[in-house]
Amino acid sequence: MTTNNSTEQRRIAIIGGGPGGLTLALILQQHGISSTIYEREHEDLSHERGGSLDIHEESGQLALKEAGLYEAFLQAARFEGEDFRLMDKTGTLYLDEVADEEISEEQRRPEIDRGVLCDLLLNKLDPSTIQYGYKLEKVVSLGEGKTELHFENGHLTVADLVIGADGAFSRVRPLLTDTDVEYSGLTMLELNVIADKHPDLAAFNARGKMFALDDHKGILGQLNGNGRIKVYASFNASRDWLDEIRNDNPQEMKATLLELFHDWSEPLKNYIRYAEDAVVPRRIYMLPVGFRWERNSGVTLIGDAAHVMSPFAGEGVNLAMLDALELAIAIVRNKQTPVAIEEYEEKMFQYASEKAYVSNENLILSFSENAAPKFAALMQSYQDLYEQQG
Repeated sequence: MTTNNSTEQRRIAIIGGGPGGLTLALILQQHGISSTIYEREHEDLSHERGGSLDIHEESGQLALKEAGLYEAFLQAARFEGEDFRLMDKTGTLYLDEVADEEISEEQRRPEIDRGVLCDLLLNKLDPSTIQYGYKLEKVVSLGEGKTELHFENGHLTVADLVIGADGAFSRVRPLLTDTDVEYSGLTMLELNVIADKHPDLAAFNARGKMFALDDHKGILGQLNGNGRIKVYASFNASRDWLDEIRNDNPQEMKATLLELFHDWSEPLKNYIRYAEDAVVPRRIYMLPVGFRWERNSGVTLIGDAAHVMSPFAGEGVNLAMLDALELAIAIVRNKQTPVAIEEYEEKMFQYASEKAYVSNENLILSFSENAAPKFAALMQSYQDLYEQQG
């Protein structure tokens, strides 16, 4: 696809250097279009954030193909990470899926650690594209599609197109809407277990994900490529609950979790007992299902900034990368920025709304009565539908 000079000269600012922002900049680079990523952190912290990601063939993998990284991704990905175990609090198994070696690569959803994925993107991206230590302080619309960006380090610049790729608490979103994220009612405490130190738990968790759901709570285990099991102790709680128990003593926080899960099976409680001395509390936020904003001729959003939802559809990074793909191609295809934004947003609003609905339904189901058998039935219905479609 060719690119004309008027397209190349647009000053494109991407706020946020996560997988979505990096993918967008790299696909633009592949088409000869320069952009600048402004990242608030002073260095890449991807390896410290998030766990293993399953990359879907109809979204994340498509973006990686357009970015010229698909083969490198296949080399780095873990196909065995698709294994999935589902149980209740007693350890009764409802699903014990082992990745099917006969399925073609294009039909599968291999796992890759977030940090490894970002490394792939960064290694191919022109280093001058990303500016670290640029925390956005204020955005000002100047009219005629131009936007002034003010950063806390004193830097000021004007862009013809600003893309908010800056997550759930986006500083760019208020330029488009008064709607803000809402607390979903779900709280997670993230822990890490070093698998080699605890072979009993490593065998119990197996090669991929383990979900234990019961009593409106969940223990979720996910084996990462670095030998750690990322654990999410999850439950419904008031928004203020974390403030009441938060402290600098991880042993006390783990003791609080063990009390919350006191009648769960011993192997499941080991996910908490064996965890290293670091507990990361997370409130799960979401935007309303079907959320849209009033169009701005020089500003748009991708990823969680556009459609943050619960993690129970497994779509977060995949949607961010699909957004990046759709927006990049729209920019390449259209000389006029407002036309590119409209083309992208109309597509994005449609698919993001569908995924947000599924995510919310799965969130409700996962923390309802008898969640494990309900979740197993849902997974079976998806499998039956897939087989019917051939």
